[in-house]
Amino acid sequence: MRQGRIIGRTVLFLLAAVFAIGFLMPTVLTVTNSFMTQSEIDANYGMIFESARPGGTTYVGDSVNLKFIPDRVSFSQYETVLFRSPEYLLKFWNSIRLVIPIVILQVGIASFAAYSFTRYQGKLKNVLFFFYIILMLMPYQVTVVPNFIVADWLGILNTRWAIIFPGAFAPFSVFLLTKFMRRIPASLIEAAKLDGANEWQVFTKICLPQCRSALYSIAILVFIDYWNMVELPIILLPDADTQPLSVYLATINAGEVGIAFAVAVIYMIPPLLLFLHGEEALVEGIMHSGSVKG
Repeated sequence: MRQGRIIGRTVLFLLAAVFAIGFLMPTVLTVTNSFMTQSEIDANYGMIFESARPGGTTYVGDSVNLKFIPDRVSFSQYETVLFRSPEYLLKFWNSIRLVIPIVILQVGIASFAAYSFTRYQGKLKNVLFFFYIILMLMPYQVTVVPNFIVADWLGILNTRWAIIFPGAFAPFSVFLLTKFMRRIPASLIEAAKLDGANEWQVFTKICLPQCRSALYSIAILVFIDYWNMVELPIILLPDADTQPLSVYLATINAGEVGIAFAVAVIYMIPPLLLFLHGEEALVEGIMHSGSVKG
């Protein structure tokens, strides 16, 4: 029996290793290829982009060659992105200006809403929370047209506020944080009330500190979600100068493949650092948020 357990664990380990390698391969390929010269990229991926280029036969490659180690390490792609083409850094800054306000506003608004759903009882509260769940289950494509109409009516179309306002009131954070706040013992809040604490003090001194891991996990998930958004900026930000870097990566053309590798590596750094810094809080927040039924 012990031998069978060892074999089973070995098989599971090998399967996990295969899946891990499969998931990591595109990322590793992107990082290593960003240090290749443009001519080497042309030779390796000629067949993929041959039909997309003017003339159709610009590339010299006859087959696709997934290559992980460059023949010669080159920083020319990064030099182009960081020093010679400021439009890439401008789009990176556009992404920061869009995502950071959304994260701050959504976490703040969700905190107040979740506290209200947790503290106050009644049929109206249950109905509102039910509609929050329904909105959360809807695909975001359903709300694109209403967002466009409202943004046009408010006169904020083609400005970053057309993205920030809908993002600030997204229902997912309210749902997740409400489930977490309901884990706080009622006796703890009652003790604070007996000591003379008002609702604001209960909210700021009791609830928010208890929800630190949930707030961190929500911030990470919201950041990653809006950091990778593509469709909304294309529709609500028609001007290319106001669009984030994610739109550029989604519309890369065949002549800029090498630059796209370098831009993709730079673009991965902020969410990767955020995830590595708050990995434990992210796991704890998601795990505890679903442990109590609302």
